[in-house]
Amino acid sequence: MGRTIAIANQKGGVGKTTTAINLSASLAFMDKKVLAIDMDPQGNTTSGLGVDKNNLTCTVYDLLIDHADIGSCIINNVCENLDILPSNVQLSGAEIELIGIERKEFMLKRQIDLIKEKYDFIIIDCPPSLSMLTINSMTTADTILVPIQCEYYALEGLSQLIYTINLVKKRLNPDLEMEGVVFTMYDARTNLSLQVVENVKNNLHQNIYKTIIPRNVRLAEAPSHGLPIQMYDAKSAGAEAYQLLAKEVIERGTEDWE
Repeated sequence: MGRTIAIANQKGGVGKTTTAINLSASLAFMDKKVLAIDMDPQGNTTSGLGVDKNNLTCTVYDLLIDHADIGSCIINNVCENLDILPSNVQLSGAEIELIGIERKEFMLKRQIDLIKEKYDFIIIDCPPSLSMLTINSMTTADTILVPIQCEYYALEGLSQLIYTINLVKKRLNPDLEMEGVVFTMYDARTNLSLQVVENVKNNLHQNIYKTIIPRNVRLAEAPSHGLPIQMYDAKSAGAEAYQLLAKEVIERGTEDWE
């Protein structure tokens, strides 16, 4: 059965969606069968993988409010080995629709459990907030991967996120674990990036990935073309970094670690 990893950080602009798109694609390029789930109403993972988010008949929203089954919502083979459960702005109404629904925290899990065995990895892009959509992602996930931008306020809000993860673990998903932290937007030319990495390593008692994602122009350009970095520029520093991250994610899954 596949591993489900939610990519979460309630702070916006930390490279969460970039990581969701390119980690999914990198795993798929390594012959893993992958499902990307876009749980962000902005739908950037959807459009970043070449799907027109404004022209969808069925999205994760329809799934959450029980208007459609999982099979009709998944778009197969957006690239080889990679499927997507898309979203768009409609998803922003899901929180209100779910008021009063019994076990609303498990709406996504209930559907994903039906198809989980088809995939080696399921990657969930969470919205930049600690909302019911994020809670649904966390009850579905086995682990949480937290991207941290190499900037001065990197640790701000992280304690709140870890508190939420622990709360979900205690009350809703006892098997939930921290996958780890990945540094993004690293600029080797600045001392600040280096200081942030050292600061986080010294203060955050979590698993930290060795791979650091650089600040990279090609990485920033790729989503506007609806392509993961591996298809946009496979030789770029960004593509190489996400391939290394994917390798680490696969290896970490085979280790007995806490």
